[in-house]
Amino acid sequence: MVDDGDFSDAERREMPVRHGTSHAVFIGPGGALRFFTSAGELPGCGHGTVAALAVLAADGEREFVLRAGGRTFSGTATRVPGGVEAFFDPGPIQVRPATAAEHDAVVRALGTDGSCVIATLGRPRMLVEVPDGVAALAPDFDLLRAATDELGLLGCYAYSSGRDRYVARMFAPSIGVPEDIANANSTACLAAHLAADIAVDMGDSLGQPATVTATAAGRVGGLAAVRA
Repeated sequence: MVDDGDFSDAERREMPVRHGTSHAVFIGPGGALRFFTSAGELPGCGHGTVAALAVLAADGEREFVLRAGGRTFSGTATRVPGGVEAFFDPGPIQVRPATAAEHDAVVRALGTDGSCVIATLGRPRMLVEVPDGVAALAPDFDLLRAATDELGLLGCYAYSSGRDRYVARMFAPSIGVPEDIANANSTACLAAHLAADIAVDMGDSLGQPATVTATAAGRVGGLAAVRA
C-alpha cells in the first residue's frame, strides 16, 4: 500500500516488484484507489482494497467511501486482536456456464478436470471446482497465460471444499501474477456462484496462509495486519 503521489505508471508497475508483492494499491484523495501489478493497472483488487481499508483505519474511522474502477462503494474496518477486520461491497457479479472451448483450454493448462463457470466482477475469470483438492495442482503457466489471454480472462480460480470451509488457489499469469496469495474478488464470485456465505483458505502453497470471507449478499473481506 502506497500513498499516491507524482508517480508515473511505469513507477507504479515497479512497486510490487520492488517490495516482493503481487500487487500494489495506491491511495489518493477522497478514497480513490488504483491497483497495479508488474504487468499494468487493474480496475479492482479485492485484497488490495482490504489492505487499503486497514491502513485508512489507522485514523480511527470505521466506515469509508472508496472509489476504484469507475465506481463508488462502501467499506468498513474494525480493529480486532491481530489486526484490522475489513469488508467492502465488491459490486455486481455475473456468472455463466463456461463454454466447452473455454473449459478445455483452461483445464488443459491447469492439469486437471473440473466443472467450470465464468464469473465477472470487473473482469471475467474462470472458477474451476477441483473435487480432488487443489494442493497438488501444478499448472503449465505458459499454456495458462496463452489460454486466458485468448479467452480474455483475468485468470483461473481453482477451488475445492474442505472440512468446514473451502480451499482455493488463484492463477493469473496474464496479469503478471502466476499465483496469488489471496484473491478477495474471486472469492466474492464464488460466494455468488454458490449463493452462500463462505470462508476460503488460500496462500498455503506459497507459505503465506490467508483466509477470505464472502457473503452471498455481497460483502467480502478478511483480517489484515499492517506493518511499515
